Amino acid sequence: MNDVSHGRRALTRSLLAAPLAVPAGAARAQPGEARVLRYAFRVAETGFDPAQVNDLYSSTINANIFDAPLTYDFLARPAKIVPNTAVELPEISGDFTTLTFRIRPGIHFQDHPAFKGRRRELVAADYVYAIKRFYDPRYKSPRLYLLDNAKILGLAQLRAAALKGGKFDYDAEVDGVRALDRYTLRVRLGEPSPRFYQYFADNGFLGAVAREVCEAYDEKAIMGQPVGTGPFRLTDWRRSSRIVLERNPGYRDEVYDEQGAPGDAAAGALAQKLRGRKLPMLDRVEVYIVEENQPRWLAFLNEEHDLVDEVPYDLADLAIPNGRLAPALARRGVQMDRGPRSVVDVAIFNVEHPLVGGYTPERVALRRAIALAYSVQDEIRLVRKGQSIPAQSPVAPLVTGYDPAFVSEMSLTDRARARALLDTFGYVDRDGDGWREQPDGSPLVLQMSTQPDALSRALDEQWKRSMNAVGIRIEFKPAKWPENLKNSRAGKLMMWRVGWSAAQPDGDTFLALGYGPNKGQANHARFDLPAYNALYARQRQLPDGPERERVFHDAKRLFIAYAPYKLLGHRIMTSVSHRWLIGFRSHPFMRDFFKYVDIDPALRNGGASGSVG
Repeated sequence: MNDVSHGRRALTRSLLAAPLAVPAGAARAQPGEARVLRYAFRVAETGFDPAQVNDLYSSTINANIFDAPLTYDFLARPAKIVPNTAVELPEISGDFTTLTFRIRPGIHFQDHPAFKGRRRELVAADYVYAIKRFYDPRYKSPRLYLLDNAKILGLAQLRAAALKGGKFDYDAEVDGVRALDRYTLRVRLGEPSPRFYQYFADNGFLGAVAREVCEAYDEKAIMGQPVGTGPFRLTDWRRSSRIVLERNPGYRDEVYDEQGAPGDAAAGALAQKLRGRKLPMLDRVEVYIVEENQPRWLAFLNEEHDLVDEVPYDLADLAIPNGRLAPALARRGVQMDRGPRSVVDVAIFNVEHPLVGGYTPERVALRRAIALAYSVQDEIRLVRKGQSIPAQSPVAPLVTGYDPAFVSEMSLTDRARARALLDTFGYVDRDGDGWREQPDGSPLVLQMSTQPDALSRALDEQWKRSMNAVGIRIEFKPAKWPENLKNSRAGKLMMWRVGWSAAQPDGDTFLALGYGPNKGQANHARFDLPAYNALYARQRQLPDGPERERVFHDAKRLFIAYAPYKLLGHRIMTSVSHRWLIGFRSHPFMRDFFKYVDIDPALRNGGASGSVG
């Protein structure tokens, strides 16, 4: 350990053990003191237009500004979908091709100059417009595949006409998405999709937008003008630095009425404590972009931030040794929330790249050899500090399609087998310099895109060590995460590491990583295998049950055999918060937690609990 690392750890230990600071003269909340939540993202946002983003960080902000027809019970485990702006859950036809939503009257958008001084009510046509925007070519939506795969009737044809050079016709009537009257939305699909309704529980995806606002800005400017019907509104945005949301003063009359699940004592106590409180309870949310783990953690220990939604891996031994809250933190009243998350971490191989791409035996062998050479165990032990489990398939825990008994070579480190594969297919050291060349004698040099932060550097080190062990040279190309995301979607990267999380309790979102038509969207590997595509399409139409599980199993096997990704792990995520953050509980799928939590200013200032009425 070098002197700098030793000094940082000593500083962290001293702060971790420090007594709770009580600011002089601030033992009670002051009248009218704002209830402000402060915390940090470790990756920068890309923007706030639901049609143009799908990264976790932008979607988290959007989910607290926009409203979809459905949502989740914040406390219920397993996840339970409930009405949001809809009066009730949708009517779904027996063949799973038609969904009918009835929208609640009296819900309004936040004020905006585009409304010319009038209150703008949410109506069914706003959801029709929001859905159509994903098909408008000018927005290049990375989430189009989620709708297009379900074959909403008429929208693909509308998009095709626009791609031929015409303007996207928002006024064209299509049978697939229509407002039957002011408050009734009907969606019709070209094939059965039993779980399609789950997308309508994602505020950051299918939240309603107002046409007047969207038409007032071009596709770049609208990224900074999110206007929704949700509990918060964007009031300040300093790109890649700070995002400020404030309570939407026109938010509907809604109270805390979460139910939780029978037998969940913690959820029951929380529900009882907060039931009847008007939502949102916070006045403001301040989100800072802090890419490095150390300053983000120190901001929490110094009480500048109220929440760390994922304890940094390199500090896990100090903060949560053996998965338990450190005694020093417990004495300060810090709260811990811990559990598995529906996330898969992967290393992407661009299957269209001339070096690591292709479907011929030698190219598949190269990817499989790289995967076998890489030590997931070392990554989890040394970098992630045990806060992950090895991934056997792309499908993560907590969703349908996850099978804890499924085992594959993705969890193995077998360098002898990796060397044998490389030797067999001609990836050998021809010039005696200790590094392997390609079968035609040209250089074999991998290029891994990465980020300039401590976690990425630690992962780079693991990859270099693993590749060195089998004689493969690897170089690293650092760039900011949003830039890598953009280039990955465009197929410009050879390799990259990324995490993929589910926003619905279904494994389809993970199989989508390999579906050919999703290239440039979910499918960063640009994998396109007809046999796999057929299995993916088949499982979408099947109801949950044994037949669908068998299709999932076959799809996983093909995914692993062709290795478009090296599957790494599924995260065990631990959140910690100060005692004055009331009501926080990590949810596996929903991102709009801001309205369900409160800050007690008296506790924050070092006094006894103030009123929560």
